[in-house]
Amino acid sequence: MAAQKKKKLTPVQQEYQSLAKQKEPPRPIVRNCVRAFIAGGTICAIGQLLTEMFIHWFGFTEKTAGSPTVAVLIFLSVVLTSLGVYDKIAQWAGAGSAVPVTGFANSMCSAAIEHRSEGLVLGTGGNMFKLAGSVIVFGTVAAFLVGIVHMFLGLGGS
Repeated sequence: MAAQKKKKLTPVQQEYQSLAKQKEPPRPIVRNCVRAFIAGGTICAIGQLLTEMFIHWFGFTEKTAGSPTVAVLIFLSVVLTSLGVYDKIAQWAGAGSAVPVTGFANSMCSAAIEHRSEGLVLGTGGNMFKLAGSVIVFGTVAAFLVGIVHMFLGLGGS
């Protein structure tokens, strides 16, 4: 497809494209990967620390400590997004801040904050799920399909 687009360009446009490609600075892929690893790992380490706190201080089991851990991570993400801190973290970390559940909370909170001037229903409520809606739909469909496969393979307990 790129070759097809290049054919439709005039010679001057093709020359400009090649010049622009030569002048484009190289992307720091290794640096970006290291930053994403550090940020994502730190978020996950904080989650693990919260889980351990819920187990040892509040009497949760390993199985039941997950829900409050996720709730606290979401709450922290929303607070940091509201204060403008999470965006700076995301700018530095790249994909490392987008992958965990905190990135999902950040995307919903950012959309809600951005459209709050349009009102609660049409602004905040209507636009909050634009970015996150596809994630919710895909997650629901994927969970359904995994459940069906799980059921047919007889892996479910009674």
